[in-house]
Amino acid sequence: MLAYIVRRLALIPLTLVGIITLNFFIVQIAPGGPVEQMLAQIQGTAGDATARISGNTGGEAGGGGGGDGNGAYQGARGLDPAFIAEIEKQFGFDKPLHERYITMLVNYATFDLGESYYRSTGVLALIWEKMPVSVSLGVWSTLIIYLVSIPLGIAKAVRDGSRFDIVTSWAVIIGYAVPGFLFAILLIVLFAGGRYFDLFPLRGLVSDNWADLSWPHRVLDYLWHLTLPVTAIVIGGFASLTMLTKNAFLDEVNKQYVVTARAKGLTERAILYGHVFRNAMLLVVAGFPAALIGMLFTGSLLIEVIFSLDGLGLLGFEAVINRDYPVMFGTLYVFTLLGLVLNLISDLTYHVIDPRIDFESREV
Repeated sequence: MLAYIVRRLALIPLTLVGIITLNFFIVQIAPGGPVEQMLAQIQGTAGDATARISGNTGGEAGGGGGGDGNGAYQGARGLDPAFIAEIEKQFGFDKPLHERYITMLVNYATFDLGESYYRSTGVLALIWEKMPVSVSLGVWSTLIIYLVSIPLGIAKAVRDGSRFDIVTSWAVIIGYAVPGFLFAILLIVLFAGGRYFDLFPLRGLVSDNWADLSWPHRVLDYLWHLTLPVTAIVIGGFASLTMLTKNAFLDEVNKQYVVTARAKGLTERAILYGHVFRNAMLLVVAGFPAALIGMLFTGSLLIEVIFSLDGLGLLGFEAVINRDYPVMFGTLYVFTLLGLVLNLISDLTYHVIDPRIDFESREV
C-alpha cells in the first residue's frame, strides 16, 4: 500500500502542471484580458466592453499579447503608447508569454500564487480569508447529506416497493428538481424577514459582535447564521446519494453470498450490516471527494451570493468576470490540489472499508 501512496503522491505535481498549463494557454487565446478591460474603463466604455472584446480577433490574447501602440487593443485609440505600456507592465504583460508561464510554475512550486490585480492582496491570503465560509458550507452540507441519505437509502432498500419507499422517492425527487437558490429565496421569505417570520439572519457567517461573545454563544451564533444557507444546499442534495445507496444495497442483496448467509441462519440485520454494508458502501465512498469539492467551491456559489457570504465560489466567479488571472489560476491550483489529495484519501478509504482491494497490483 505504501508503494501505491508514493506513486500517487508523485503524480500529483505532474497532474497539477498539466492542468495549469492547459488552462494557462487556453486563457491566452480568450479575448478581453485585464489590459483591455482597463482601457475600456479609462475610455468610459466599460458598459459595452463585452461587445468590443467579442469583435477583437487580432489584438491582445487573454490580456497577454504585448501592444504595439494604440492599434493593439480595442479602446486604445487616442491614448499615449507609453501609458499603455505602463498598464501592460502593471499587469506583467510586458514580458513574453513563455517567460510568464515559467515564472508562474516556479512560483506555484513554492506556493507563491501572486497578487490580485484589483484587490492589492496576495492570492493565498485571499483564499485563506474566504476559506472559512466555503469550508463551513461545504463540510456541514456534505456531512448532513451523507448522514441523512445513507440511512434513508438503506431503509428504502430494505422496504423496496413499500409505501415508505414511494413517498420518500417523491420527496427526494421534488427536492432534487427544485434549484437550491429557489429554496434559498423561499427560506428568506419565510424565515429571514422577507414576509412572514424574522428568525434567522440574512447576511454574513457570524454577527458583528461575535468576537465579544462567550464561546457557547459564538458557537450558537455561528450555527444560527449557517442554518438557512446549509438548509438551502442540502434540500436538493439528498436525491442522488439516497438513490445511489438504495441501488447499491439492492444490487448486493441479490447476490449469491447473501443467499448463502441466509441459508446459514444469519439474521437480516447481521447480513445487512455485517456483509452487505461494506460492499455497498464502496460506491458511496467513491463519490465523496467529488461531492465535497463540489460543495466547497462550486455548489454553493448562488447560495453565497443570496446570503451575502463571501466565500471561494464567489471569489472565483468574480475573478473570471474581472479577468483577475492570478486569482483565477491560484484558486484553480488550490482546488485541483485539494481534489487530488481527496481522491487519494478516497482510495485509502476503499482499502479501509474492504481490505481485499489491492492497489499495489493496480497500475496508476
